[in-house]
Amino acid sequence: MSGEHTKTDDDSDLEMRPEYDFSKGVRGKYAARFAKGSKVVVLDPDVAAEFQTSDAVNAALRKNISERGKRAGSGGA
Repeated sequence: MSGEHTKTDDDSDLEMRPEYDFSKGVRGKYAARFAKGSKVVVLDPDVAAEFQTSDAVNAALRKNISERGKRAGSGGA
């Protein structure tokens, strides 16, 4: 095995592939958003299929939180 090149030893892997085009990318576009305390959550595919946008996910979660709070405040479990 000594003397053999592995994929990580090959410097050509460090080159950007031509199909990757970041010319219109914005550095740090979401940095401020994440600094404010956003959390990234990965949804299972069946759950993700129910939502078209992150706003829809947030609305459903806020509704659930609100309803849970109402139940707890009414003496129910």
